[in-house]
Amino acid sequence: MSAAKLLRTKIFPHTMLILFSVLFLFPFVWLVFTSLKSSTEIFELPPRIIPEAFQWSNYKAALETVPFGRYMLNTVIICVVCIIGQLFASPLVAYSISRIPWAGSKVIFAIVLATMILPSQVQLIPQYIIFAKLGWINTILPLTIGAFFGAPFYIFLLRQFLLGIPRELSEAAKMDGASEFRIYSQIILPTLKPALATVALFTFVGAYTDFMGPLIYLNDAAKWTLTLGLQGFQQDHGAQWEKLMAASTIMAIPMILLYFFGQKYYMQSGSAFTGFK
Repeated sequence: MSAAKLLRTKIFPHTMLILFSVLFLFPFVWLVFTSLKSSTEIFELPPRIIPEAFQWSNYKAALETVPFGRYMLNTVIICVVCIIGQLFASPLVAYSISRIPWAGSKVIFAIVLATMILPSQVQLIPQYIIFAKLGWINTILPLTIGAFFGAPFYIFLLRQFLLGIPRELSEAAKMDGASEFRIYSQIILPTLKPALATVALFTFVGAYTDFMGPLIYLNDAAKWTLTLGLQGFQQDHGAQWEKLMAASTIMAIPMILLYFFGQKYYMQSGSAFTGFK
């Protein structure tokens, strides 16, 4: 390999990737090191990145100041229910409009796509009125029940993935006497694992970082999620930046772990989606 080709294909791309990685990682590194500084060291000029002495007690103080365990449990419950709902409904809808021929499937798919352009703010008041009349305010139902009807974006992703699966698989199974549900559950769903992992990851991130939903529907502090708890912490202890940074770091850890453990399926799904039809 010539030096020019090595520079163009190896050195330059890797150098750019390293530079962008450092650029995007720097805020998180700053967050972690700030959470380990003393209150006076945070505002030192010129600022230093690495603290002189690591203040691990900031994490203990943050955990004792607000009930992060309760907030974490509430958040995990909402995330798990939303993931179950999305993994149940979205592939079902995507399968029905992509693999089963029936009149109006294209119209329904167009309507599903059209709902993606509706701003979420437009739906807030009608949804609140509906949930209030059902008596669901101050419960997790408004934050989770929608997942059991599927999400347009996930339905679109799964449909595109399903279009890449040869129809001969389904036709061969039908010739062997398999029902449509058996084809879906035993043949199609296993091939959808990378796409379903992506849907689960996106659903978790959406539910985990959701602030507006819990703010509107959860009034009782005992039912707050981490985002609301962090907001309450900032309001009550905003001047204690070291504790706030420690709390923010704790909140970020589950998402980082999820990315590391799920990146294999995420990359597989990304490779499959490159062949969108």
